Amino acid sequence: MKRFIMAALGGTAAGILLTTQVAGPLIAQENARNTSVYEQLDLFGDVFERIRTYYVEDVDEARLIEAAINGMLTSLDPHSSYLPPRDFEAMQTQTRGEFGGLGIEVTQEEGFVKVITPMDDTPAMEAGVEAGDFITHVDGQSLLGLTLEQAVDLMRGEIGSEIVITVVREGEDEPFDIAIVRDRIELTAVRNRLEGNTAILRIASFSEQTYPNLRDGIEEMIDEVGGIENLEGLVLDLRNNPGGLLT
Repeated sequence: MKRFIMAALGGTAAGILLTTQVAGPLIAQENARNTSVYEQLDLFGDVFERIRTYYVEDVDEARLIEAAINGMLTSLDPHSSYLPPRDFEAMQTQTRGEFGGLGIEVTQEEGFVKVITPMDDTPAMEAGVEAGDFITHVDGQSLLGLTLEQAVDLMRGEIGSEIVITVVREGEDEPFDIAIVRDRIELTAVRNRLEGNTAILRIASFSEQTYPNLRDGIEEMIDEVGGIENLEGLVLDLRNNPGGLLT
C-alpha cells in the first residue's frame, strides 16, 4: 500500500514537473508577445502625440485615428476597410434603395445646386420644382460653399417633415420659396424596355428594390407583348453595376 502511495505521489510530482516544463515557456512566450503589442501601442501613441504637438498645421485628431484604423484593416486584404458612421448611413440608404427626401436629381453649378429633373410622382414634382431651377437656400441656410453631398444631406430628412427651399428660376425676377413635405423616395434599381418582343432589363444596382423592380418589369412587359409565349427573349444588362447587397 505504501509503495502504491509513493508511486502515486511520484506520478503527481512528475506530472507537476512536466506541466511546469511545458506551460512555463508558453506563458513566457505569451507574456513576451503581449509586451511587444503594448510597446507597439505605446509607439503609436507617441507618434500620435508628436503629430498633434509638432505638425506644421492643426490636425483633426478624429480623422487621424480613423485613417490609422483604416490603414490597419486595409493591410489585411483589399476588401477590408473601416466604415465610419456617416458612410455607414449612406451605405444603408443605398442598400435600402429608399430614403426620406424630395425626389430630385441634382448637380452643382457655380456653387449652387441645380435641378436636373424632378422625379415622377414625388413631392418635388407636386410642389412645382422644375428642371433647371437653382436651389440657393434650404430652410434659410445658404448652400454656397457646401459640397453637393452636404447640400443633399440638408434636403434629406424624416418622412413627413417640411422643408423650405429657395429657388432661382430663369424668367423669374426674384428668388422664391417652395415648401415641400418630405416623403419616401424609392431609387429605381431596374429599368426595363422592349426591343421588338425582347425584354431588356437594365439592373443599375443590387439593393432591396432590385428584385421587386425586376419582377414588376418582367410582368409588365409580358402583359405588353400579350403573354409569355410571345416573349422572344430576355436580356439582363449589368454594365456599370457597382454591386450592392449579395442576397
